[in-house]
Amino acid sequence: MKLIGREETERVQDENDVVSLCSMFAGGESFGIDTRKIREVLGKRELQRVPLAPSMIGGVVPYRGEVLTTVNFRALLGMESYSGAGCVLVLDDDEDGERFGLAVDEVGGVVTVNRSALEANPTTLEARCKWLFDGAYKMQTGLMVQLDPRKLRPSRLTETGLFRQGTNGRDA
Repeated sequence: MKLIGREETERVQDENDVVSLCSMFAGGESFGIDTRKIREVLGKRELQRVPLAPSMIGGVVPYRGEVLTTVNFRALLGMESYSGAGCVLVLDDDEDGERFGLAVDEVGGVVTVNRSALEANPTTLEARCKWLFDGAYKMQTGLMVQLDPRKLRPSRLTETGLFRQGTNGRDA
């Protein structure tokens, strides 16, 4: 058995107390996803729209010989479409083995925050979207809302019934 000193114990506790988030932006708002859930950031991509798909599905994008369904984050938030090409993050859901894309306006850098600083979701969030988030961190530049990538899976979004497709291909 190896005995570790107090300093090493504190360092291990500190490593377990922090989380690295990839910062991203939609409509001027700041969001973050745990970097361990992101497989790759593809950068700016034009998505191929899927006919009759609900607006939450931004389209598909080729990825390493696969075709990824890509979730339109702005549509989930009820925002207007982004005028330019958005950035696509490739997310992996370890539980179900589902890989999908998430289209956002911009991707920032990696931010390391203390887990204990996570606060409840802001009351200003729309009720329809609140369940997508784990909470928020107060940053120097404002709030960074943490996303739960498991809840962003296209199959999960369809199951919720919050984003139903009308007969004309638009959300009801």
